[in-house]
Amino acid sequence: DTGRGLALTTDGNHRWCAVNPRVGAAMTVAESVLNLACVGATPQALVNCLNFGNPENPVVMWQLSEAVDGMAEACHAFQLPVIGGNVSLYNESQGTNIDPTPVVGVIGLIDELTAVPPGLSWNEGDRIILLGPEANGLCGSAWAFQKGHRRGSLEMMDFDLHQRVCELTRDLVAKSLVTGLHDVSSGGLGVCAAEMAIHSGIGCTLARIPDHISFFSESPSRVLVAVNSEVIPEVEELVTQYDVPHARIGLAHGDTFTVKNLLSVSVPDLQKKWNSRLVDALDGGTAQG
Repeated sequence: DTGRGLALTTDGNHRWCAVNPRVGAAMTVAESVLNLACVGATPQALVNCLNFGNPENPVVMWQLSEAVDGMAEACHAFQLPVIGGNVSLYNESQGTNIDPTPVVGVIGLIDELTAVPPGLSWNEGDRIILLGPEANGLCGSAWAFQKGHRRGSLEMMDFDLHQRVCELTRDLVAKSLVTGLHDVSSGGLGVCAAEMAIHSGIGCTLARIPDHISFFSESPSRVLVAVNSEVIPEVEELVTQYDVPHARIGLAHGDTFTVKNLLSVSVPDLQKKWNSRLVDALDGGTAQG
């Protein structure tokens, strides 16, 4: 009856926190805030579950302390109260501690829910725009961990820029200026764009992707948006108003997922791989609908 809507997200990323538990925990909170912005919601409160190894180990105790500090810094920056949570310690396997894995749940409020939020799809002919700063390294990314690179450094977040990206994203959703959108997080821009192609059944051509770092980096504060060409001037006016970096990087069209000078894959092949992933992970077991 109020016309309002509630949004809920849960997030965690052990890879970021294994590299730097303080920055990783802050990035986890920031990802939750951005996830809510992608459906037009403003965050209201946070709960957490802090999963760590044996705290009698000085390194693990340091990880826990750093993660709490990072979460506190992010919550303070976003004016987000922590209203509950729990701690799970002594998580280890055969004497090896798990990576620090703080998980957060954040609830958000949509003041006026008049339409279904855009979601992870685009239409034929949409322009594809990347909101936010340029990618900054591969440390802590899924790509790096698959290659066995578990170290490196994460830069402290620019909370002010992240807040502007979230406010811009909420505004774009509220004004129905985007066909679809997806925050760039696990897997980087490549996985983000591939998921949008898979869900919409429409391919794309992406340009201005110079290398695998830009494609797989999980740098924060970035959103991929699909925009009808007729409203691009309105979108770019808002982008300028919020002082958010952006780049036009491609076009949604056809049935092939193409990245100039890097790769070309048919959308049906992407969809097949996506839909069979659980079966493949279970070593060829049968899946029943």
